[in-house]
Amino acid sequence: MLLTDAAKEFEFNCQCRKLSDKTIRNYGKLIGYLLDYLKEQHKVLCLEDVRPMCIKAYLMMLQERGAKPQYINDQLKAFKVLFRYLYEEGYTDSILTERIKNVKQPKTIIKTFTEQEVKKMTEYYSGHTFMEVRNRLMLMTFFDTGIRVSELIDLKLSQVKDEYILIHGKGDKERVVPKSPLLNKWMFKYLSTRENFFAHRRVPENVFLSRNGRPMTTEAIHRVIKIAGKAVGVSRDIRVSPHTCRHTFAQMQLKNGLDLYSLSRLMGHSNISITQRYLEGLRDFEVLNACKATGILMNL
Repeated sequence: MLLTDAAKEFEFNCQCRKLSDKTIRNYGKLIGYLLDYLKEQHKVLCLEDVRPMCIKAYLMMLQERGAKPQYINDQLKAFKVLFRYLYEEGYTDSILTERIKNVKQPKTIIKTFTEQEVKKMTEYYSGHTFMEVRNRLMLMTFFDTGIRVSELIDLKLSQVKDEYILIHGKGDKERVVPKSPLLNKWMFKYLSTRENFFAHRRVPENVFLSRNGRPMTTEAIHRVIKIAGKAVGVSRDIRVSPHTCRHTFAQMQLKNGLDLYSLSRLMGHSNISITQRYLEGLRDFEVLNACKATGILMNL
């Protein structure tokens, strides 16, 4: 079986599983890198000729070129998904990547916004125009719900309920995230402003729209957050982005006493080990303060 045919069949299977277009494109790109390497360096074109050592040699080459462990492991993850599929379909007698281990990654502390920075950023857009109210609500939604930027872009009016928001996350998995009364207030204000702004135009059902009535782009949202972060003087060693807003949501929820399992559900994580990374960023005094609120004897 030609590797190119195997890759095409795998892509079709991903489409059948309703994986996101972004995930499918990423798998295709990373698998393409491996196939090019096998062809050019080992003259391997057929699945039957692939050996684990060839894959290990590719990963070693990435290390020698200075690729970061996270990047290498992301590639290996794509390869593992591919070769597991080919094994399950009966194209191979074993999973070729089964004994290939991830590259060891250094533990990194996730730096997040302070409470003061969150307050200043959410209050930076203080006007009453459609754009100002929209920008403020986007920031508030990130900090209040912890949703991903892709989830915010795809959010439809029908998903906004009275007390919660229904999120369609990765792999088309649904979850609910609560709305605070403050977010409710600004959501109502924004939807009213949005209705008036587009009163004479037909626009998509997406909650957040551009000035021209189109769904927001990732670049535009990043820009809104960066402008606010720079204006209020966010520390330079913190990456000002939607993902940092998500990290901040997670760490503040843990500091406030939310348990790891509930947080994992709110974040839409497939595995609680992903959520555990946020614990590493908590300082000792923050853990102590959280424990005071959940102490056994004081809550009897």
